[in-house]
Amino acid sequence: MPLLHHARAAVPPLALFGLALMLAGCAAPAPTTRGETQVARMGPAEVGQSDVNRMATLGMRDNLDSLIRIADKLYRRNPAEWRKGGAASRDAALVQLRQSIETASAQTLPPDLKGKRDIAALSLALSPEFGGDRVAAFVYGSADMLITAHGGKTHVYLIDSLDAQYIYNAARNIEIAIWLLSSRRNAAGQPLLLADEISATDRNLSFEREFGKIIGRLDLLAEVLTEKYRRAVISYVQNLVGGTFLQFLPVR
Repeated sequence: MPLLHHARAAVPPLALFGLALMLAGCAAPAPTTRGETQVARMGPAEVGQSDVNRMATLGMRDNLDSLIRIADKLYRRNPAEWRKGGAASRDAALVQLRQSIETASAQTLPPDLKGKRDIAALSLALSPEFGGDRVAAFVYGSADMLITAHGGKTHVYLIDSLDAQYIYNAARNIEIAIWLLSSRRNAAGQPLLLADEISATDRNLSFEREFGKIIGRLDLLAEVLTEKYRRAVISYVQNLVGGTFLQFLPVR
């Protein structure tokens, strides 16, 4: 005991002061010079969502927002496309596209898709022979494919079920779509749509980054869904073992 007392007394006050400064630094708020995290307003519907349900819902919201940003970028580089749809402006074309995705009805389906949905719409949008608004068709087909992979839902609740493999497949479909968009050419030998650009003077990879975010969210959700069932099995075994071998013993 005296040795312990001596060891405590031997700590220099300057070292203690330095440690206190380090701890204070760790507790300092994170810098917000490049923006702050966004928190959605809490609604009563969230009572019916688990953590995974909420993650899937937020991921879907962010993925659809990413697709609209991609559409905006594509329209800027390919202005002839939004004019094919008869919109008065690029902004009007984006509003119409978002409405088509959110309502997902036959009345709002882009007419150039001829009633095709999901991967069929995506395939048509990426065919060299397609003559309609390729941006709207491509983005709508991608969005509809993602929603289909989530069981046709944009908001997921406890009563809903998600298949991890479908989510994983959706991520791979986005990868395939990116490759087709960059590699296929029309009859004139030009890219189907001008997207990423790497030249001696310019380097624009904003499309790749936005698509990468979508793929990352989908892959993470697929892993979490798989982990959820794995953890359920582990918890069951832990409870089974604990109930048998880790019981408290009487003390009186």
